[in-house]
Amino acid sequence: MSSWKDLIADKKRRQAESIPKEWLITPPPSSTINVIDVPEEVGLLTPKEIEITNTIDVSIILQKLATAEWSSVEVTTAYYKRAIIAQQLVNCLTEIFVERALARAAEVDEYLKRTGKVIGPLHGLPISLKDQHRIKGLETTMGYASWVGKYADKDSVLVGILYECGAVPFVQTNVPQTLMWPETYNLVFGRTLNPYNRALTSGGSSGGEGALVALKGSPLGVGSDIGGSVRIPSAFNGLYGLRPSYGRIPYSGAVNSMEGQDSIPSVFGPLSNDLSGVKVFMQSVISTKPWLKDPLAVRKKWDDDAYALAEHGGGKSLCFGLLWNNGETVPHPPIIRALESVKSALLAAGHKVVDWEPYKHIDLCKTVVSD
Repeated sequence: MSSWKDLIADKKRRQAESIPKEWLITPPPSSTINVIDVPEEVGLLTPKEIEITNTIDVSIILQKLATAEWSSVEVTTAYYKRAIIAQQLVNCLTEIFVERALARAAEVDEYLKRTGKVIGPLHGLPISLKDQHRIKGLETTMGYASWVGKYADKDSVLVGILYECGAVPFVQTNVPQTLMWPETYNLVFGRTLNPYNRALTSGGSSGGEGALVALKGSPLGVGSDIGGSVRIPSAFNGLYGLRPSYGRIPYSGAVNSMEGQDSIPSVFGPLSNDLSGVKVFMQSVISTKPWLKDPLAVRKKWDDDAYALAEHGGGKSLCFGLLWNNGETVPHPPIIRALESVKSALLAAGHKVVDWEPYKHIDLCKTVVSD
């Protein structure tokens, strides 16, 4: 049996060999704190690849793919190159499978050329996936040395749905070992840094996704969240993110660190530089009726009226509950100032704000963490 150090060394070697040599750059010194603009400065991306990856409105990317103005091969290549640059700057990737992803992109392009139709609502779009999603034939280690060398024999349900929608999964992203942690570090792949300040964390547990999407190495990423694992990286990296309700997005077939813990379930959710990415992900996945593929997925179709807040004046007059503290722990002054700013902005916009008094939150917390 190999030692865990041998397994890690072999995995890191194979990961490094999966990167095309022509995509290697000379990274800036570690003293360079902010690297958010480096992908456009190193000379690896062509002007068109910069144009593609700087198009943060996902609906525009999809429109250009659907009309063949941009091919999936060139879009996937552009994002792949930028993702590899991001990897060299902040260490955000786990699985890198360039040939496989480009073959899928070519397949998508050929289908459009042959039929004149798109495969689905995510036709040709590169999508990055947190290192929990099983992709057939690939490893999903989730930061465990003991999982190195374990290959998936089939796609998880969500990955299958993304393929059905025409998407091009192209990288998987780093996580903290065992998940459930607001930063991203494990012994297999190391630490993921924040591209705006490499002395700080990218957040967790979807920190690889947060850093990658912030560097525009992916137009749309899929993370997971139980207590902030999409929301924290989104906040730390300046992104839009969503923790959907339980069962809205299928989870079956993915790996997790707490299988059988059903009291507070983890959920999958999107991260993107633009709100359009969040909407198109949710709308596309739900359009496939995921409850027919995962029995725990909620049987509820996409509702345009609900999205438009039709029952709430189109979103012009809403009521927000604001929780100042949990009855025991008081936030630091900067957090309180931020909450006050949010309240003032909501009131100025014509909304109603109600102070939310916590009810037995401490009892709930003690119940959750009790042995």
